[in-house]
Amino acid sequence: MNELIEKVKELSDRLEKLVASLDIPSRQTRIKELEAKTTDPSFWKDEEGAKKVMQQLSQFKSEVEVMAGLERRLAEVKEMAEEAEKTGEMALNEDIAKAVGELTREFERLETRMFLSGKFDEANAILSIHAGQGGVEAMDWAAMLYRMYRRYLEDKSQWHVQMIAEIPGEEAGIKSATLFITGPYAYGYLKGEAGTHRLVRQSPFNADNLRQTSFALVEVVPQLEGTDDISVKEDDLEWQFFRSSGKGGQNVNKVSTAVRLKHKPSGIIVESQAERYQQRNREIALKLLKAKLWQRQEEERSQTLASLKGQKMASWGTQIRSYVLHPYQMIKDLRTGYETSDTQGVLDGDLDEFIEAEIRWHKKTRNESL
Repeated sequence: MNELIEKVKELSDRLEKLVASLDIPSRQTRIKELEAKTTDPSFWKDEEGAKKVMQQLSQFKSEVEVMAGLERRLAEVKEMAEEAEKTGEMALNEDIAKAVGELTREFERLETRMFLSGKFDEANAILSIHAGQGGVEAMDWAAMLYRMYRRYLEDKSQWHVQMIAEIPGEEAGIKSATLFITGPYAYGYLKGEAGTHRLVRQSPFNADNLRQTSFALVEVVPQLEGTDDISVKEDDLEWQFFRSSGKGGQNVNKVSTAVRLKHKPSGIIVESQAERYQQRNREIALKLLKAKLWQRQEEERSQTLASLKGQKMASWGTQIRSYVLHPYQMIKDLRTGYETSDTQGVLDGDLDEFIEAEIRWHKKTRNESL
């Protein structure tokens, strides 16, 4: 019992630190300010600006509600612990231990969120999956990753997912797909998924069921808003318009609503085909291009720092995770060392442990390098 009481006290200390870190009073003040904005009759005239305000308002409200909920639950656990200590009722110990375990897990997730302090960590994210070399095997693996990420993202109530572009494979799978994720800290949570993902399995496309190794590349970039860091010249852009191959209403597939944009100096090519109207796809494509140009600048900056420090830093294409389905079942992150034999669960979208382990690992390695 004494051990449980100590754990409850430890949670109380951690809660105080979380409240201080999030600065809940200032968030409550900000909520009132944002709510006042929404009552302005002209609020929705600027639709994009209104959406940003509503997203920020939803984020702040969620954070305040989560903290209030944790405070209530911790208070209940304290009462249970005090009652058990007074009466010596052993039956309460099991309930207290279960509640402490659940609270500890939620505290860990909130504390992990505190590590997301990068310039664009709060931003929306653009996640792209590209099949590696290997034909239908690689394209099928890319489709498996696409399904995995869709399931993970759709399970998060604070995020909204939209397919921007998809290029299907000739026989099976996909050559590439791009998702736009809107919501608080989408980029911060997902940026660690960028890199090469390796699959080892018995080939479903081979009559002899031979073991096959396939690769797919995942890219994650932030949606850049309100920054002058990235500028593009109109003369450097090459626009192409074509009929979308995806769903999107009667307008899609009949007229050239889809957009392909090439940045001539860098050779970067992006596509958007999700929207029914060409102008909207143009806007999305330009945002995606700016995000990829920012990503390239970050790569160059990292390589420069690495050369100055005399350290080897991982490139965006470095293998980050291995998914082995044969001859045994194991998924392992090669950076953090976190692994699990629940391969089906992960491929069904259960990525929380991998993502949170990477965030903590990144924070630790960054601190060590300073």
